[in-house]
Amino acid sequence: METKRELKILVWMIVIFSAVFFMPLGSERFMTAIDATLDLSKWYAQEHVVMCLLPAFFIAGVIAVFVSQGAVMKYFGANAKKWLSYTVAAVSGSILAVCSCTILPLFTSIYKRGAGLGPAVAFLYSGPAISILSIILTWRILGTEMGVARMIGAIAFSVIIGLIMAFIFRKEEKAKKEEQMNFEAPPAKRPMSKTMFHFFVLVFILVFANWGAPASGDTTSLWYYIFTYKWYITGVLSLGLAYSLIAILKIKWQWVVAGVIATAGSAVLANLLIPNPKLIPLVPMVVGIASLSFMTLLDKGDPENREWTLSAWGFAKQIMPLLAIGVVTAGFLLGSTHDNTAIAGIIPNSWIEWAVGGNSLLSNFFASFTGAFMYFATLTEVPIIQGLIASGMGKGPALALLLAGPSLSLPNMLVIRGVMGTKKTVIYVSLVIVMATISGFAYGALF
Repeated sequence: METKRELKILVWMIVIFSAVFFMPLGSERFMTAIDATLDLSKWYAQEHVVMCLLPAFFIAGVIAVFVSQGAVMKYFGANAKKWLSYTVAAVSGSILAVCSCTILPLFTSIYKRGAGLGPAVAFLYSGPAISILSIILTWRILGTEMGVARMIGAIAFSVIIGLIMAFIFRKEEKAKKEEQMNFEAPPAKRPMSKTMFHFFVLVFILVFANWGAPASGDTTSLWYYIFTYKWYITGVLSLGLAYSLIAILKIKWQWVVAGVIATAGSAVLANLLIPNPKLIPLVPMVVGIASLSFMTLLDKGDPENREWTLSAWGFAKQIMPLLAIGVVTAGFLLGSTHDNTAIAGIIPNSWIEWAVGGNSLLSNFFASFTGAFMYFATLTEVPIIQGLIASGMGKGPALALLLAGPSLSLPNMLVIRGVMGTKKTVIYVSLVIVMATISGFAYGALF
Protein backbone atom coordinates (compact mmCIF):
# COMPACT_ATOMS: atom_id res chain seq x y z
CA MET A 1 0.00 0.00 0.00
CA GLU A 2 2.84 2.38 0.90
CA THR A 3 4.64 1.60 -2.39
CA LYS A 4 1.45 2.27 -4.36
CA ARG A 5 0.99 5.61 -2.60
CA GLU A 6 4.58 6.67 -3.29
CA LEU A 7 4.25 5.62 -6.93
CA LYS A 8 1.09 7.71 -7.26
CA ILE A 9 2.93 10.74 -5.87
CA LEU A 10 5.78 10.15 -8.32
CA VAL A 11 3.40 9.93 -11.29
CA TRP A 12 1.71 13.21 -10.31
CA MET A 13 5.10 14.91 -9.93
CA ILE A 14 6.12 13.72 -13.40
CA VAL A 15 2.82 14.84 -14.94
CA ILE A 16 2.98 18.32 -13.38
CA PHE A 17 6.67 18.75 -14.23
CA SER A 18 6.10 17.64 -17.84
CA ALA A 19 3.13 19.99 -18.22
CA VAL A 20 5.23 22.93 -17.01
CA PHE A 21 8.35 21.89 -18.95
CA PHE A 22 6.56 21.51 -22.29
CA MET A 23 4.15 24.42 -21.83
CA PRO A 24 3.78 26.03 -25.29
CA LEU A 25 4.14 29.66 -24.18
CA GLY A 26 5.07 30.66 -27.71
CA SER A 27 1.74 29.43 -29.11
CA GLU A 28 -0.75 32.24 -29.68
CA ARG A 29 -3.70 29.84 -29.38
CA PHE A 30 -2.43 28.49 -26.07
CA MET A 31 -1.92 31.96 -24.63
CA THR A 32 -5.38 33.02 -25.86
CA ALA A 33 -6.86 29.97 -24.13
CA ILE A 34 -5.06 31.02 -20.92
CA ASP A 35 -6.56 34.50 -21.28
CA ALA A 36 -10.00 32.93 -21.79
CA THR A 37 -9.54 30.79 -18.68
CA LEU A 38 -8.61 33.77 -16.50
CA ASP A 39 -11.33 35.95 -18.04
CA LEU A 40 -14.07 33.38 -17.48
CA SER A 41 -12.85 32.71 -13.93
CA LYS A 42 -12.81 36.43 -13.09
CA TRP A 43 -16.22 37.02 -14.66
CA TYR A 44 -17.66 33.98 -12.87
CA ALA A 45 -16.30 35.20 -9.53
CA GLN A 46 -17.59 38.77 -10.00
CA GLU A 47 -20.94 38.07 -11.64
CA HIS A 48 -22.02 34.71 -10.33
CA VAL A 49 -20.53 33.50 -7.06
CA VAL A 50 -21.67 36.33 -4.79
CA MET A 51 -24.98 37.19 -6.45
CA CYS A 52 -26.12 33.65 -7.32
CA LEU A 53 -24.30 30.88 -5.50
CA LEU A 54 -24.07 32.34 -2.00
CA PRO A 55 -27.84 33.03 -1.80
CA ALA A 56 -28.47 29.59 -3.32
CA PHE A 57 -26.46 27.93 -0.55
CA PHE A 58 -28.69 29.57 2.06
CA ILE A 59 -31.83 28.57 0.13
CA ALA A 60 -30.56 24.99 0.07
CA GLY A 61 -29.89 25.29 3.79
CA VAL A 62 -33.56 26.20 4.34
CA ILE A 63 -34.58 22.95 2.61
CA ALA A 64 -32.03 20.94 4.57
CA VAL A 65 -32.87 22.37 8.00
CA PHE A 66 -36.26 24.08 8.11
CA VAL A 67 -38.29 22.11 5.55
CA SER A 68 -39.39 18.98 7.35
CA GLN A 69 -38.37 15.63 5.92
CA GLY A 70 -42.04 14.74 5.89
CA ALA A 71 -42.75 17.60 3.45
CA VAL A 72 -39.94 16.47 1.13
CA MET A 73 -41.29 12.92 1.27
CA LYS A 74 -44.82 14.12 0.55
CA TYR A 75 -43.93 15.91 -2.68
CA PHE A 76 -40.71 14.25 -3.86
CA GLY A 77 -40.40 10.97 -1.95
CA ALA A 78 -40.36 7.51 -3.51
CA ASN A 79 -43.93 6.92 -2.33
CA ALA A 80 -45.31 10.26 -3.54
CA LYS A 81 -47.85 10.16 -6.34
CA LYS A 82 -45.98 10.42 -9.63
CA TRP A 83 -48.25 13.08 -11.12
CA LEU A 84 -47.74 15.22 -8.02
CA SER A 85 -43.98 14.80 -7.62
CA TYR A 86 -43.13 15.34 -11.28
CA THR A 87 -45.52 18.28 -11.61
CA VAL A 88 -44.02 19.97 -8.55
CA ALA A 89 -40.49 19.28 -9.85
CA ALA A 90 -41.23 20.76 -13.30
CA VAL A 91 -43.15 23.77 -11.97
CA SER A 92 -40.46 24.49 -9.38
CA GLY A 93 -38.03 25.15 -12.18
CA SER A 94 -40.20 27.83 -13.72
CA ILE A 95 -39.84 30.13 -10.70
CA LEU A 96 -36.09 29.67 -10.32
CA ALA A 97 -34.02 31.87 -12.64
CA VAL A 98 -30.91 29.80 -11.95
CA CYS A 99 -28.11 28.24 -13.99
CA SER A 100 -26.80 24.69 -14.07
CA CYS A 101 -24.53 25.43 -11.09
CA THR A 102 -26.89 27.43 -8.88
CA ILE A 103 -29.42 24.57 -8.97
CA LEU A 104 -26.86 22.14 -7.51
CA PRO A 105 -27.16 22.98 -3.79
CA LEU A 106 -30.96 22.88 -4.07
CA PHE A 107 -30.89 19.51 -5.84
CA THR A 108 -28.36 18.11 -3.38
CA SER A 109 -30.52 19.20 -0.48
CA ILE A 110 -33.78 17.55 -1.59
CA TYR A 111 -31.97 14.40 -2.80
CA LYS A 112 -30.24 13.89 0.54
CA ARG A 113 -33.53 14.52 2.36
CA GLY A 114 -35.05 11.44 0.74
CA ALA A 115 -36.46 12.63 -2.59
CA GLY A 116 -36.98 9.90 -5.17
CA LEU A 117 -34.38 9.77 -7.94
CA GLY A 118 -36.90 10.56 -10.71
CA PRO A 119 -38.43 13.71 -9.16
CA ALA A 120 -35.00 14.91 -7.97
CA VAL A 121 -33.54 14.58 -11.48
CA ALA A 122 -36.62 16.28 -12.97
CA PHE A 123 -36.01 19.17 -10.57
CA LEU A 124 -32.28 19.18 -11.43
CA TYR A 125 -33.05 19.56 -15.14
CA SER A 126 -36.04 21.88 -14.87
CA GLY A 127 -34.36 24.48 -12.62
CA PRO A 128 -32.05 26.00 -15.24
CA ALA A 129 -34.03 24.85 -18.31
CA ILE A 130 -37.61 26.06 -17.76
CA SER A 131 -37.28 29.40 -15.99
CA ILE A 132 -39.93 31.88 -17.08
CA LEU A 133 -37.25 34.48 -17.79
CA SER A 134 -35.31 32.23 -20.17
CA ILE A 135 -38.43 31.17 -22.07
CA ILE A 136 -39.60 34.79 -22.48
CA LEU A 137 -36.15 35.93 -23.64
CA THR A 138 -35.96 33.06 -26.14
CA TRP A 139 -39.41 33.96 -27.41
CA ARG A 140 -38.56 37.65 -27.85
CA ILE A 141 -35.10 37.31 -29.42
CA LEU A 142 -35.12 33.97 -31.27
CA GLY A 143 -38.78 33.98 -32.30
CA THR A 144 -42.10 32.46 -31.26
CA GLU A 145 -41.39 29.06 -32.82
CA MET A 146 -38.11 28.65 -30.93
CA GLY A 147 -39.66 29.92 -27.68
CA VAL A 148 -42.57 27.47 -27.85
CA ALA A 149 -40.28 24.60 -28.88
CA ARG A 150 -37.93 25.30 -25.98
CA MET A 151 -40.77 25.52 -23.45
CA ILE A 152 -42.44 22.27 -24.58
CA GLY A 153 -39.13 20.46 -24.94
CA ALA A 154 -37.80 21.51 -21.53
CA ILE A 155 -40.98 20.56 -19.66
CA ALA A 156 -41.18 17.22 -21.48
CA PHE A 157 -37.47 16.53 -20.92
CA SER A 158 -37.68 17.07 -17.17
CA VAL A 159 -40.50 14.56 -16.77
CA ILE A 160 -39.30 11.98 -19.32
CA ILE A 161 -35.69 11.97 -18.11
CA GLY A 162 -36.86 11.66 -14.51
CA LEU A 163 -39.14 8.73 -15.37
CA ILE A 164 -36.40 6.97 -17.34
CA MET A 165 -33.89 7.41 -14.53
CA ALA A 166 -36.40 6.04 -12.02
CA PHE A 167 -37.06 3.06 -14.31
CA ILE A 168 -33.38 2.26 -14.92
CA PHE A 169 -32.62 2.34 -11.20
CA ARG A 170 -35.97 0.86 -10.17
CA LYS A 171 -34.35 -1.67 -7.82
CA GLU A 172 -32.76 1.10 -5.79
CA GLU A 173 -35.96 3.12 -5.92
CA LYS A 174 -37.95 0.07 -4.79
CA ALA A 175 -35.63 -0.33 -1.81
CA LYS A 176 -35.99 3.37 -1.03
CA LYS A 177 -39.77 3.08 -1.36
CA GLU A 178 -39.87 0.18 1.10
CA GLU A 179 -37.56 2.05 3.45
CA GLN A 180 -39.84 5.08 3.39
CA MET A 181 -43.05 3.04 3.63
CA ASN A 182 -43.14 3.05 7.40
CA PHE A 183 -41.34 6.33 7.81
CA GLU A 184 -43.01 8.59 10.33
CA ALA A 185 -41.72 12.10 10.10
CA PRO A 186 -41.53 14.04 13.36
CA PRO A 187 -44.03 16.88 13.59
CA ALA A 188 -42.92 20.08 11.91
CA LYS A 189 -41.50 22.68 14.27
CA ARG A 190 -43.53 25.48 12.68
CA PRO A 191 -46.41 25.70 10.18
CA MET A 192 -45.35 24.98 6.61
CA SER A 193 -46.75 28.35 5.53
CA LYS A 194 -44.18 30.19 7.67
CA THR A 195 -41.30 28.09 6.35
CA MET A 196 -42.48 28.68 2.78
CA PHE A 197 -42.65 32.42 3.39
CA HIS A 198 -39.05 32.38 4.57
CA PHE A 199 -38.02 30.18 1.64
CA PHE A 200 -39.72 32.21 -1.10
CA VAL A 201 -38.45 35.53 0.25
CA LEU A 202 -34.93 34.17 -0.28
CA VAL A 203 -35.85 32.78 -3.71
CA PHE A 204 -37.31 36.09 -4.90
CA ILE A 205 -34.27 37.99 -3.61
CA LEU A 206 -32.15 35.67 -5.75
CA VAL A 207 -34.43 36.13 -8.79
CA PHE A 208 -34.73 39.92 -8.73
CA ALA A 209 -31.13 40.60 -7.71
CA ASN A 210 -30.08 38.72 -10.85
CA TRP A 211 -32.78 40.11 -13.17
CA GLY A 212 -30.97 40.73 -16.45
CA ALA A 213 -31.15 43.70 -18.78
CA PRO A 214 -33.81 43.48 -21.52
CA ALA A 215 -33.06 43.19 -25.20
CA SER A 216 -31.25 46.18 -26.72
CA GLY A 217 -33.54 49.12 -27.31
CA ASP A 218 -36.40 47.75 -25.23
CA THR A 219 -37.63 50.54 -22.95
CA THR A 220 -41.38 49.90 -22.81
CA SER A 221 -41.90 46.33 -21.66
CA LEU A 222 -42.65 44.99 -18.18
CA TRP A 223 -39.24 43.32 -18.31
CA TYR A 224 -37.55 46.74 -18.65
CA TYR A 225 -39.74 48.22 -15.91
CA ILE A 226 -38.75 45.45 -13.48
CA PHE A 227 -35.09 45.77 -14.49
CA THR A 228 -35.19 49.51 -13.84
CA TYR A 229 -36.58 49.04 -10.33
CA LYS A 230 -35.04 45.66 -9.50
CA TRP A 231 -32.89 46.97 -6.64
CA TYR A 232 -35.87 48.69 -5.03
CA ILE A 233 -37.80 45.41 -5.31
CA THR A 234 -34.81 43.52 -3.90
CA GLY A 235 -34.61 46.04 -1.02
CA VAL A 236 -38.28 45.53 -0.13
CA LEU A 237 -37.80 41.76 -0.25
CA SER A 238 -34.77 42.14 2.03
CA LEU A 239 -37.00 43.88 4.55
CA GLY A 240 -39.31 40.88 4.20
CA LEU A 241 -36.35 38.66 5.08
CA ALA A 242 -35.62 40.84 8.13
CA TYR A 243 -39.26 40.40 9.21
CA SER A 244 -38.94 36.64 8.71
CA LEU A 245 -35.78 36.49 10.82
CA ILE A 246 -37.55 38.25 13.70
CA ALA A 247 -41.07 36.86 13.49
CA ILE A 248 -40.40 33.31 12.26
CA LEU A 249 -36.84 32.42 13.32
CA LYS A 250 -37.13 34.47 16.54
CA ILE A 251 -33.74 36.11 16.20
CA LYS A 252 -33.23 39.19 18.40
CA TRP A 253 -34.65 42.21 16.65
CA GLN A 254 -31.69 44.35 17.70
CA TRP A 255 -29.33 42.05 15.77
CA VAL A 256 -31.54 42.08 12.70
CA VAL A 257 -31.87 45.88 12.74
CA ALA A 258 -28.08 46.18 13.07
CA GLY A 259 -27.68 43.87 10.06
CA VAL A 260 -30.17 45.92 8.02
CA ILE A 261 -28.34 49.17 8.88
CA ALA A 262 -24.94 47.65 8.01
CA THR A 263 -26.22 46.32 4.68
CA ALA A 264 -27.98 49.56 3.71
CA GLY A 265 -24.95 51.61 4.78
CA SER A 266 -22.61 49.46 2.72
CA ALA A 267 -24.84 49.98 -0.32
CA VAL A 268 -24.63 53.77 0.09
CA LEU A 269 -20.86 53.71 0.55
CA ALA A 270 -20.40 51.37 -2.43
CA ASN A 271 -22.34 53.80 -4.63
CA LEU A 272 -20.11 56.64 -3.50
CA LEU A 273 -16.72 54.92 -3.62
CA ILE A 274 -16.83 52.22 -6.33
CA PRO A 275 -16.66 53.51 -9.92
CA ASN A 276 -17.61 50.20 -11.57
CA PRO A 277 -21.44 49.90 -11.37
CA LYS A 278 -21.28 46.13 -11.85
CA LEU A 279 -19.29 45.69 -8.66
CA ILE A 280 -21.47 47.93 -6.49
CA PRO A 281 -24.19 45.32 -5.71
CA LEU A 282 -21.55 42.82 -4.55
CA VAL A 283 -20.75 44.92 -1.47
CA PRO A 284 -24.22 44.98 0.16
CA MET A 285 -24.75 41.35 -0.83
CA VAL A 286 -21.54 40.29 0.94
CA VAL A 287 -22.30 42.47 3.97
CA GLY A 288 -25.87 41.16 4.10
CA ILE A 289 -24.75 37.52 3.91
CA ALA A 290 -22.04 38.14 6.53
CA SER A 291 -24.59 39.80 8.83
CA LEU A 292 -27.01 36.91 8.35
CA SER A 293 -24.24 34.41 9.08
CA PHE A 294 -23.12 36.15 12.27
CA MET A 295 -26.60 36.58 13.72
CA THR A 296 -27.59 32.96 13.03
CA LEU A 297 -24.31 31.48 14.26
CA LEU A 298 -24.41 33.51 17.48
CA ASP A 299 -28.12 32.94 18.13
CA LYS A 300 -28.65 30.73 21.18
CA GLY A 301 -32.44 30.77 21.17
CA ASP A 302 -32.90 28.11 18.50
CA PRO A 303 -30.13 25.67 17.45
CA GLU A 304 -31.74 25.32 14.00
CA ASN A 305 -30.74 28.89 13.14
CA ARG A 306 -27.08 28.06 13.66
CA GLU A 307 -27.53 24.78 11.81
CA TRP A 308 -28.98 26.68 8.83
CA THR A 309 -25.78 28.63 8.25
CA LEU A 310 -23.59 25.61 8.94
CA SER A 311 -25.63 23.67 6.36
CA ALA A 312 -25.08 26.46 3.79
CA TRP A 313 -21.36 26.30 4.58
CA GLY A 314 -21.42 22.54 4.09
CA PHE A 315 -22.90 22.95 0.60
CA ALA A 316 -20.28 25.59 -0.21
CA LYS A 317 -17.41 23.30 0.83
CA GLN A 318 -18.79 20.44 -1.22
CA ILE A 319 -19.67 22.34 -4.39
CA MET A 320 -17.31 25.32 -4.77
CA PRO A 321 -14.02 23.40 -5.36
CA LEU A 322 -15.59 21.24 -8.07
CA LEU A 323 -17.18 24.28 -9.71
CA ALA A 324 -13.81 26.03 -9.75
CA ILE A 325 -12.18 23.07 -11.50
CA GLY A 326 -15.04 22.92 -14.00
CA VAL A 327 -14.98 26.64 -14.80
CA VAL A 328 -11.21 26.66 -15.36
CA THR A 329 -11.40 23.59 -17.61
CA ALA A 330 -14.38 24.92 -19.58
CA GLY A 331 -12.66 28.28 -20.08
CA PHE A 332 -9.44 26.69 -21.33
CA LEU A 333 -11.15 24.29 -23.74
CA LEU A 334 -14.17 26.28 -24.96
CA GLY A 335 -13.26 29.89 -24.27
CA SER A 336 -15.05 32.76 -22.54
CA THR A 337 -18.16 34.39 -24.02
CA HIS A 338 -20.03 37.02 -22.00
CA ASP A 339 -21.03 40.69 -22.07
CA ASN A 340 -20.09 41.11 -25.76
CA THR A 341 -16.69 39.58 -24.96
CA ALA A 342 -15.56 36.51 -26.88
CA ILE A 343 -12.15 34.90 -26.25
CA ALA A 344 -11.48 31.59 -27.94
CA GLY A 345 -10.40 28.53 -26.02
CA ILE A 346 -7.95 25.90 -27.19
CA ILE A 347 -10.76 24.50 -29.40
CA PRO A 348 -11.31 27.04 -32.23
CA ASN A 349 -14.77 28.62 -32.35
CA SER A 350 -14.69 28.20 -36.13
CA TRP A 351 -14.68 24.43 -35.63
CA ILE A 352 -17.82 24.68 -33.52
CA GLU A 353 -19.61 26.98 -35.97
CA TRP A 354 -18.61 24.74 -38.88
CA ALA A 355 -19.83 21.64 -37.06
CA VAL A 356 -23.34 22.95 -36.21
CA GLY A 357 -24.42 24.27 -39.60
CA GLY A 358 -27.29 22.57 -41.40
CA ASN A 359 -29.56 20.03 -39.76
CA SER A 360 -27.87 16.64 -39.83
CA LEU A 361 -27.97 14.26 -36.88
CA LEU A 362 -24.24 14.86 -36.49
CA SER A 363 -24.61 18.65 -36.31
CA ASN A 364 -27.42 18.33 -33.75
CA PHE A 365 -25.42 15.85 -31.71
CA PHE A 366 -22.37 18.09 -31.80
CA ALA A 367 -24.43 21.09 -30.69
CA SER A 368 -26.00 19.22 -27.77
CA PHE A 369 -22.71 17.52 -26.79
CA THR A 370 -20.70 20.75 -26.91
CA GLY A 371 -23.45 22.68 -25.12
CA ALA A 372 -23.57 20.06 -22.38
CA PHE A 373 -19.95 20.77 -21.44
CA MET A 374 -20.05 24.57 -21.85
CA TYR A 375 -21.04 26.84 -18.99
CA PHE A 376 -23.98 29.21 -19.58
CA ALA A 377 -24.87 31.75 -16.91
CA THR A 378 -28.58 32.42 -16.51
CA LEU A 379 -30.07 33.84 -19.74
CA THR A 380 -26.68 34.20 -21.51
CA GLU A 381 -27.41 31.22 -23.75
CA VAL A 382 -29.88 33.27 -25.82
CA PRO A 383 -27.52 36.01 -27.09
CA ILE A 384 -24.78 33.40 -27.60
CA ILE A 385 -27.06 31.28 -29.78
CA GLN A 386 -28.28 34.41 -31.55
CA GLY A 387 -24.67 35.08 -32.54
CA LEU A 388 -24.12 31.48 -33.64
CA ILE A 389 -27.28 31.56 -35.79
CA ALA A 390 -26.00 34.74 -37.42
CA SER A 391 -22.77 32.83 -38.18
CA GLY A 392 -24.63 30.02 -39.91
CA MET A 393 -25.88 27.75 -37.15
CA GLY A 394 -28.98 25.76 -38.14
CA LYS A 395 -32.29 26.07 -36.26
CA GLY A 396 -32.20 22.41 -35.22
CA PRO A 397 -28.74 22.57 -33.61
CA ALA A 398 -29.78 25.88 -32.00
CA LEU A 399 -32.69 24.18 -30.23
CA ALA A 400 -30.48 21.20 -29.31
CA LEU A 401 -28.03 23.62 -27.70
CA LEU A 402 -30.87 25.40 -25.86
CA LEU A 403 -32.18 22.12 -24.44
CA ALA A 404 -28.79 20.66 -23.42
CA GLY A 405 -26.61 23.69 -22.67
CA PRO A 406 -28.33 25.56 -19.82
CA SER A 407 -29.19 22.39 -17.88
CA LEU A 408 -25.67 20.93 -17.98
CA SER A 409 -22.07 22.07 -17.77
CA LEU A 410 -18.75 20.49 -16.90
CA PRO A 411 -18.83 22.00 -13.37
CA ASN A 412 -22.41 20.72 -12.99
CA MET A 413 -21.39 17.19 -13.98
CA LEU A 414 -18.51 17.08 -11.52
CA VAL A 415 -20.79 18.03 -8.63
CA ILE A 416 -23.72 15.72 -9.43
CA ARG A 417 -21.24 12.86 -9.82
CA GLY A 418 -20.29 13.46 -6.19
CA VAL A 419 -23.97 13.37 -5.20
CA MET A 420 -25.44 10.58 -7.37
CA GLY A 421 -22.35 8.61 -8.38
CA THR A 422 -20.64 8.10 -11.74
CA LYS A 423 -23.15 5.66 -13.26
CA LYS A 424 -26.24 7.78 -12.64
CA THR A 425 -24.44 10.92 -13.79
CA VAL A 426 -23.30 9.35 -17.07
CA ILE A 427 -26.80 8.07 -17.81
CA TYR A 428 -28.41 11.41 -16.93
CA VAL A 429 -25.99 13.37 -19.14
CA SER A 430 -26.39 10.87 -21.98
CA LEU A 431 -30.18 11.12 -21.83
CA VAL A 432 -30.06 14.91 -22.03
CA ILE A 433 -27.66 14.86 -25.00
CA VAL A 434 -29.53 12.15 -26.94
CA MET A 435 -32.97 13.70 -26.38
CA ALA A 436 -31.68 17.16 -27.29
CA THR A 437 -30.15 15.74 -30.47
CA ILE A 438 -33.37 14.03 -31.55
CA SER A 439 -35.52 17.06 -30.66
CA GLY A 440 -33.23 19.44 -32.53
CA PHE A 441 -33.17 17.21 -35.61
CA ALA A 442 -37.00 16.94 -35.62
CA TYR A 443 -37.40 20.71 -35.13
CA GLY A 444 -34.92 21.48 -37.90
CA ALA A 445 -36.75 19.14 -40.28
CA LEU A 446 -40.10 20.85 -39.55
CA PHE A 447 -38.91 24.48 -39.62
